[in-house]
Amino acid sequence: MTTQLLGDDPTPDERAGVGVADFDTIGPYRVLQQLGQGGMGIVHLALDERGRAVAIKVLRAHVAHDDDARARLAREVDTLARVRSQRIAPVFDADLEADQPYIVTRYVPGPSLEQRVREDGPLGPQALLALGRGLAEALRAIHAVGVIHRDLKPGNVLMLDDDPVVIDFGIAHVAESSRMTMTGLVMGTPGYLSPELVEGGDVTPATDWWGWAATLVFAATGRSPFGRGGMEAVLARVCRGDADLRDVDPQLAPLLHAALAPDARQRPDADEVLAALEAWAHGRPVTDVLPQRTRAFRPDATRTLPPAAPAPRVEPPAPWGQGDWTDPDPGAAPAPAPAQLLPPAPVQGDRAPWPGTQPSAQPGVPDRPGDPRIGRPRRSDVLAALLVAGVALAASLPWVALAVVLGWSLTARTIDRSMTATVRRRHRHGRRRSDGVAAVASSPLHLVGATLATVVAALLPLAVGAAALLAAALAQSTADGLGVRLASPVPLAAGALVALLIGWWGPGGPGLRRGSRSMVRAVTGAPAVRMLVIAALVVFAVAVLGALAAGALDVSWWPGVGSPLPSPEQLPTR
Repeated sequence: MTTQLLGDDPTPDERAGVGVADFDTIGPYRVLQQLGQGGMGIVHLALDERGRAVAIKVLRAHVAHDDDARARLAREVDTLARVRSQRIAPVFDADLEADQPYIVTRYVPGPSLEQRVREDGPLGPQALLALGRGLAEALRAIHAVGVIHRDLKPGNVLMLDDDPVVIDFGIAHVAESSRMTMTGLVMGTPGYLSPELVEGGDVTPATDWWGWAATLVFAATGRSPFGRGGMEAVLARVCRGDADLRDVDPQLAPLLHAALAPDARQRPDADEVLAALEAWAHGRPVTDVLPQRTRAFRPDATRTLPPAAPAPRVEPPAPWGQGDWTDPDPGAAPAPAPAQLLPPAPVQGDRAPWPGTQPSAQPGVPDRPGDPRIGRPRRSDVLAALLVAGVALAASLPWVALAVVLGWSLTARTIDRSMTATVRRRHRHGRRRSDGVAAVASSPLHLVGATLATVVAALLPLAVGAAALLAAALAQSTADGLGVRLASPVPLAAGALVALLIGWWGPGGPGLRRGSRSMVRAVTGAPAVRMLVIAALVVFAVAVLGALAAGALDVSWWPGVGSPLPSPEQLPTR
């Protein structure tokens, strides 16, 4: 079997089934031309034995024998077999055991939404409304059978005239599956991954609805909603809700901003978005139909106006650049036999879940140590316990606490850089046996980069923490009248708490957060272990803070001799 094409593009007669004998074959199908390609596979236009046009996705030669790549193709077969909708290209045939596995789906004779917008410009009001309705219909059909697409974006939407058809279910997630991801890393396209996934949240239908809104932004503007550039820059914009809505109709901006809000609870649901799109298409303000929780927007601007003073932005937007990033590596999934495609699962009602309405955890998806950063448990409970323990340590052993925090930050950033480098390498070259060796060989470079990032990122938290320490010392002095004592437990605890929070959410925070969650997940995979770790951290913090409050324990500057902070006698008096 070969997928190499011979000759020029087919003529109309050849497309009709005449003269196709000169073209190579894939299984029983005669190849006419290549339709597209990605990091894992190539899609061809072909004819079946009855002369009907079909689309064939075949794995590239360098990944054809990779078990994970075959598993991803098997997941696509499984997923497409579940869904019955005109908005989804169905699967007709598959051979997952061939030297180069392939699947055969309906051929959609139209360009992708990305190509349509690039060539013809942004969609007008009526076309955008039709696109929104069509994609919503597709997502509801997908979610109704317990499947989450996870990678809805303009390149995965084909336009048949004005009707969208959703394709590429290679990284789709079956909600009840217990084998969602085993060895993959970050999967998806950064500018179309929801903020909750970027922060390590669960895979829910909200993921697809957020990608739906991001796809509508592209269709309305002709640009990726969060720009192009390095992965870190794009993901940081996603988490801030910093969408690029230049040139968008100011009347539409409130809706798009609301639909891409970082907090899923603040987003309008699908029906509300469609109602607002219809209002806009008929010349009415979208704010007339937006829910109360999203009305803090100005219809004559392209930026949101929050109801209260916004928190200071501690990380400026990264410059706009070039090049989106995606990881083609799938998670493992059981490979069904090609002839045993699953029947459609029963529909659980006629209304699919919407953002913010799903439980935070997916039943049947167990925690696994070392799983990827996206689509896995956030471990916020363990991290909160670590925060409390860190504050207690800083109030009793400041130098030790500083060393522990800097060491943790360095390790987390090194892990994050190593994982990111592996993702990019697999995107360019596919999954290789040498990935582990390459990761080890590049670890010194990642360590150097993480060291520089840790030093630079620590400057702001230390400065703000010092200010908080002084403020707490002044407040304590006013309360007890014993003078300003910078080296006492209360100011040290206050300064440490503020510094840790600024370090977590401030500049350089995304890499620290992802790496920290990876470390915590690796250690606390089992629920019993997680609860034991949380209990130990809380007991430690309560014991230390209680001893400090009772005077049974004093602040120690070990390994130093004395406090580097000025004593009350050394401070200036009024």
